Amino acid sequence: MNGTRVLLADDHALIAHGVRSTLEPQFEIVGYAADGKALVQAAEELRPDIIVLDIGMPVLNVPAPGERIRKILPSVKLIFLSQHLDPAYLRQALRVGASAYVLKVQTAEELQQALAAAMRGETFISPAFDPQLVAGLWNRSKELNNESAELTVRQREILQLVVEGRSNKEIADVLEVSIKTVEFHRARLMSKLGARSAAQLAKVAVQRGLIPE
Repeated sequence: MNGTRVLLADDHALIAHGVRSTLEPQFEIVGYAADGKALVQAAEELRPDIIVLDIGMPVLNVPAPGERIRKILPSVKLIFLSQHLDPAYLRQALRVGASAYVLKVQTAEELQQALAAAMRGETFISPAFDPQLVAGLWNRSKELNNESAELTVRQREILQLVVEGRSNKEIADVLEVSIKTVEFHRARLMSKLGARSAAQLAKVAVQRGLIPE
């Protein structure tokens, strides 16, 4: 595994340092990103084999960075680290093709197991999750059950930022699009989810598993 290139992403530098210590020298650590936007840029520039990322990245939260990275690097292995034992977070990670979902409170050994499974082309989910819950995530065709409305990548990005309380101008600045584009997608989200306010939009999004609670 010595030649396997790994990109780390976490807004807590101390955690990223701990992950780096766990992975070296088995893997080549090629870079570090502290937010979702920087992660997408680093992935495009460094083109790693594996990305170990925090599921709660600031600026662009899950699943937006993962979906963008998938378009740039279709074969990259995404290893999500999370402090949440919440099926909504797990579902979001799997929806963007996660190779693993590891809890931060677990041991370094579990992260090593997750990486080994990813390299074998397998999916690793922390054993802390109820096995029946995990089994119910997939249908008989081995596809992830879709219990949420179909949203575009851009709509998911805007949804997350709306729920965070960002104004249309702030969202436009973060995503580098026009305010009219944000207004258009925001209106589409309201229509798709049957919401009349940002608060109602957040409530419906959580209920449908579009964003974690």
